[in-house]
Amino acid sequence: MRLARSEDLSAIVVLTTEAYSPYTALLGAPPIPVTEDYAPRIERGEVWLLEDGSELAGLIVLERHPDHAMIFSVAVAPAFQGKKLGIRLLDFADEQARTWHVPEVRLYTNSRMERNIALYSAYGYCETSRRPNPYRPGWTVVDMAKPIDKAA
Repeated sequence: MRLARSEDLSAIVVLTTEAYSPYTALLGAPPIPVTEDYAPRIERGEVWLLEDGSELAGLIVLERHPDHAMIFSVAVAPAFQGKKLGIRLLDFADEQARTWHVPEVRLYTNSRMERNIALYSAYGYCETSRRPNPYRPGWTVVDMAKPIDKAA
C-alpha cells in the first residue's frame, strides 16, 4: 500500500470507473465515487493504492476525523476481483484507525448495493441508519460502522 501521488490521478479515475461499472448499470447513473474529483483527496493524503507489480489492483479512500475513520471508496480493478483484495483494503482501514487512535471505521453505501452491504456486514460492520442521499434524489444511503479493537 502506498499513498497516491498526483501522477496517479488518471489511473485512479480509470480503476474507479471500471470497478463501479456494474453499479452504474444497476443504479442507472454512476455512483458518487465515479464522479468524485480525486485531485484534492490525493493532496490531502486520503487515497491509498494497492499495487500488484506495476499494475494498480485496488484503492481505498480514507478520511481521518477526530472520532472515526471514514471510508469514502473501496475499489478493486475487475482483473483483480475475487482475490480478497477488498478485504485487504478493509484491513488497511482498520490499521489506519488504530494508528490514528480512533475507535471506529465508518462507511456508507447505496441501499441497492446489496452485495456490498452483505460483505461489510460479514466483515463486522453494522448498519447504523438509512437516509436519503443528499446528492441523488431517490437514492438511499446506508450508513455502517465497525468498532476497532486497539490490540487487534
